[in-house]
Amino acid sequence: MASALMPTYRPSGPAFVSGKGASLFDTEGREWVDLLSGLGVTVLGHSHPRWVAAVQTQAAHLVHTSNLYPQAPAEGVAEQLCRLTGMGSVFFSNSGTEAVECALKLARKAANQRSQTAPTHFLAIEGSFHGRSLGSLSVTSNSDYRSPFAPNLEAHFVERNSLKGLEQAFAQGPPAALIIEPVQGEGGLHALDDAFLRHARELCDQTGTVLISDEVQCGLGRSGPFVAYAKSGVLPDVVTLAKPLAGGLSVGATLACADLSKTLQPGDHGSTFGGGPLVMAAASVVLDELTEGGLLEELNPKAEHLTAGLDDMVRRHDAATERRGRHWMQGLVLPGQAVAAQQALAARGFLAGTAAGDVLRFLPPYVLSHAQLDRALTALDETLSDLLQPQALPSIP
Repeated sequence: MASALMPTYRPSGPAFVSGKGASLFDTEGREWVDLLSGLGVTVLGHSHPRWVAAVQTQAAHLVHTSNLYPQAPAEGVAEQLCRLTGMGSVFFSNSGTEAVECALKLARKAANQRSQTAPTHFLAIEGSFHGRSLGSLSVTSNSDYRSPFAPNLEAHFVERNSLKGLEQAFAQGPPAALIIEPVQGEGGLHALDDAFLRHARELCDQTGTVLISDEVQCGLGRSGPFVAYAKSGVLPDVVTLAKPLAGGLSVGATLACADLSKTLQPGDHGSTFGGGPLVMAAASVVLDELTEGGLLEELNPKAEHLTAGLDDMVRRHDAATERRGRHWMQGLVLPGQAVAAQQALAARGFLAGTAAGDVLRFLPPYVLSHAQLDRALTALDETLSDLLQPQALPSIP
């Protein structure tokens, strides 16, 4: 039977019906260890008791009223985020793409308020991925994504970690905003150098350019600190968060620094569902578990173990040429064989992803146990050995 869904995805593998912790279970009851967390979303794992209780309790009381009325749960989460990030205000939406879209609009309005001849173009980094709406797509560097929907907003792309390229781009005319990912996700798990980020901040300060840190995938502890930009000591003007923020429910957040916190006024932007009480109840649990619950601290030794394990794979297997990423957001470069490795891991009961063609990507739930991590590394070791013997690759059941 043909699917009624638009063919924008190519689903493959098992259909899952339940989950617990870092494990998923398919229709036949088989367990799969989740090393992808729904593309970096389910950081508390599946069926987290406190998360489930909060969502059930909120659903029994109130799910939606719209932003025409005061939203106490959203106020609470916004205050938490501002306290944890150093930002001044938050706009809630439904996805990372929407968070980026809001950031671009905010930057454009801020530029227009500064000058009647304000710049309208944007600057982004080669390898960037910021979403699939027309605005966020325009600052996504992959031309294959952009070209079917041309003309896009005007955007220029700077070579990753090139100080000279950054200076030349600003010399040709400062943009309305420079948008960066401290650690690129879809672009292949490349981390931006601290020196590059600091120079970007300096150039933005000199020209009045808004600096946007897109942390939809690398933020909220995924790449180390609560916010990825903290590693470099650079404070951006705008931050976007999404994927893990509500632990599986749809949310996006655009955070603005104090100077820009009132740039958007009533009528400038909006979201029917953004910041609704059900999602905010879930987000409150996630933030509490990451910080007060100590989950980010517990993640540190596991991230060190993952790093050491992947480095060992690079030393011992010719198929793996490089480890990329940071902390709990990492991958192996497997030229021409990332998909084969992903499939071989799946056949062993482990779910991983790919990025930029040749990178086998790992974005595990934060609750993945040490024992599960060891099992995953063993399975990866076996998989990399099998890549030299294609006929030995098992098939996904």
